Amino acid sequence: MTEEAKHGMEPFKWVDHGEGKASVILSAGLYKNEVFAERADDGFEGSGYDWGSLAAVFLEEKMPHLADRVKFDPEADMFAAYSDDVEALELFVYAFKDACEDDALIRDLFSRAELD
Repeated sequence: MTEEAKHGMEPFKWVDHGEGKASVILSAGLYKNEVFAERADDGFEGSGYDWGSLAAVFLEEKMPHLADRVKFDPEADMFAAYSDDVEALELFVYAFKDACEDDALIRDLFSRAELD
């Protein structure tokens, strides 16, 4: 993946593990905090787990054809998505970032996210 392509997915970071495996990570608390703040009363705080819940809704509703190829492994301070199919992961991360940049869409998707 080119540096330009990596730059286009920021604040998500691409990690190449070799042998056709990769992951993308996002440090929790650095992006879209206002979206999570709107559901703070429900217990959301913008943790990696909250990002995982949001990403799961996105994947299920917008890219179900990738659901068996893109997996999530969030931690409290980090969201991570990974795959053995780098093309699927690349498609996911760019589409997910685009969705995050569309305030109405991301808020709509987040309205159906469940606290993990």
